[in-house]
Amino acid sequence: MIEENVILVNESDEQIGLMPKLEAHEKAVLHRAFSVFILNSKNEIMLQQRAHHKYHSPLLWTNTCCSHQRNGETNIQAGSRRLFEEMGFKVALKELFHFIYKAPFDNGLTEHELDHVMIGYYNDAPVINPDEVESWKWMKIEDVKKDMEIYPELYTIWFKIIFDEFYHFLEESRSPLAT
Repeated sequence: MIEENVILVNESDEQIGLMPKLEAHEKAVLHRAFSVFILNSKNEIMLQQRAHHKYHSPLLWTNTCCSHQRNGETNIQAGSRRLFEEMGFKVALKELFHFIYKAPFDNGLTEHELDHVMIGYYNDAPVINPDEVESWKWMKIEDVKKDMEIYPELYTIWFKIIFDEFYHFLEESRSPLAT
């Protein structure tokens, strides 16, 4: 299998090159990424537990899906593609904001990403891809925040950053599916 490239960017999100994904994580080079949040009508977030064989953050809980855009792909196209590949469904997505973070891992790799955060709405169960996802669950936004304060080691670093710094965006994005 050919390793995917990530899109290298500057702090203004302008593309400056391509690099194999693992190399970008080894060299801690800033690259484009995205995080998708799916909410249901009860204002719960669909969380995924990363598969046990992932090369970083295995078995940690995180947002519904996340990955990297492919060259020539818009943020929304990338989010939709990966949501279907990981969770088995398609919904309309809307981009909320983006931010830059840098987080080293115990295995010597570093995430240095300009992360585009998107939201969508869905009420059904996913059909998870076991190559990517170990498990999933719905959790109320407030309960995720409380659980993250008690058990931060159970969550991915980017998910904790989004909650710590951008919680208000999620609170303001209540589901139009709510009755």
